[in-house]
Amino acid sequence: MLILNLRRSTLKQINAKNVVAIRLVKRHLQASFSTKHSFDHFYHLNSVKETNRIHIMALDTSSSSATTKRCVKDTRPLVISGPSGVGKGTLCNLLLSRHPSIFATTVSHTTREPRLGELDGREYYFISNDEFEKLINRGAFVEHAKFGGHRYGTSKETIDQILKQNRVPVLDIEMEGVKQIKASQIAARFLFIAPPSIELLEQRLRGRGTEKEESIQKRLAQAQHELAYAATEGAHDITIVNDDLEEAYACLQKFIFED
Repeated sequence: MLILNLRRSTLKQINAKNVVAIRLVKRHLQASFSTKHSFDHFYHLNSVKETNRIHIMALDTSSSSATTKRCVKDTRPLVISGPSGVGKGTLCNLLLSRHPSIFATTVSHTTREPRLGELDGREYYFISNDEFEKLINRGAFVEHAKFGGHRYGTSKETIDQILKQNRVPVLDIEMEGVKQIKASQIAARFLFIAPPSIELLEQRLRGRGTEKEESIQKRLAQAQHELAYAATEGAHDITIVNDDLEEAYACLQKFIFED
């Protein structure tokens, strides 16, 4: 496991033996590609060797300078997780906005009610508890979990739809979902976004101004569990500490495109 952008003194939960410090120079990378894989190609780990040999040519359209060609070598789905408030959603949005032709986020199913401005099929597929149970019984989910009193799940179908669009699926999910995907032997790449410290994570949660004290304490307790899991060998392919958004994004992009 690689750990990028890490200040060891502030994240003791991560095994120091696994630490690799890498300094990055900001760079522009790819923004479009095409490939021909469906979900079935990614379902077993023995397909990884095949997907790793695929070289996809991409054009860099994120700069006004002359376009350059690079290779995207690994097109497995990206599974991104991390504690609430760590900024993983912001990093995912940056990746999607800067490379919209390459990546697409999966739309999860949930049993919670839509919030103001949310649309069914865009933010989530909003379904009842009974419908959620039926999908579980049909084996429709690659992962599902309960969070904040509501159920969330990622279906095989939504991943397959993205693959048929010749794009790489990006899953922004919770720790339990990560465990389920790993147990199912789906070939994916696992990224963990960590805070510089629990203290700074607490500051971020309080800075939102939307959380009650009870909710903040629950999220901090959950963060401790997630950091402990991230410290176990083989839990993730990479851990990125987000204490500077652009530096963390540069680490994310380097891992995705170059490693």
